[in-house]
Amino acid sequence: MINEDQQLDDAVKKLNIIPGTRHFYWVLFKSTFLISAFTVGGGMVIIPLLKKKFVDEYGWINDKDTLDITAIAQSLPGIMAVNASIMLGYKMSGFMGTMVAILATVLPPLITITIIAFFYDLFAHNYYVQMALKGMQCGATAVIIDVGLNLVYKLFKKKLLLPILIAVGTFITSLCFNVNPMYCVLVDAIIGLMLLRDPKYN
Repeated sequence: MINEDQQLDDAVKKLNIIPGTRHFYWVLFKSTFLISAFTVGGGMVIIPLLKKKFVDEYGWINDKDTLDITAIAQSLPGIMAVNASIMLGYKMSGFMGTMVAILATVLPPLITITIIAFFYDLFAHNYYVQMALKGMQCGATAVIIDVGLNLVYKLFKKKLLLPILIAVGTFITSLCFNVNPMYCVLVDAIIGLMLLRDPKYN
C-alpha cells in the first residue's frame, strides 16, 4: 500500500494532476474515452492501450496492476473493456472514478453503434469500410503482441520460476488444448492464492 501511495504521489508531481479534482476526472474521462474509441478487435485490445496510457505515460498504475486488471476483467461476467475500466477507475478515485471510467468506456461504442444503425446498409456493404476495419484489426493485434511480449520479458527478468511456469503452462493449455481462457484464469487464481503469497512475488 505504501508503494502504491508513493507511486500515485510521484505521478501527481509529474503531471500536476490531483486525484479527486475536476481536472483529474476530465483527464481520466478523456483518456478512457479515446482508448475505448480505438478499441477495435475485441476486449483484450483495451489492455495494451490502458497500459500505454496509464502505466507508461501517466504512471498512475504499474505493470502488476495491469496484469491484475487483465486477469480479473477476463474472469468476471460482462464486457471485458467495461470490467477493466471499472477496476481502473475505482483504483484511481473510488466510486466517482468508477462512474467516470464507465461513462467514458460506454459512450464511444454507443455513439458508433447508433450511427451505424442509421446507415447500416452503407456500412455493411461498403468495401472501403471493410478494408479499414481489417487494417485496424491488424494494428490492434500488433499492439497486443507488443505489450504481451513486454510483460513476459519483465516476468522472466525477475527470474522467479513459479510465475514463469504458470504463464507458460497457461499459454500451452490455451493454445494446444483449446481450453476456455476463463477456466485457465480461474485455475491460475487458485494456484496464486495457494503458492504465491510470498512477498517476493509482489
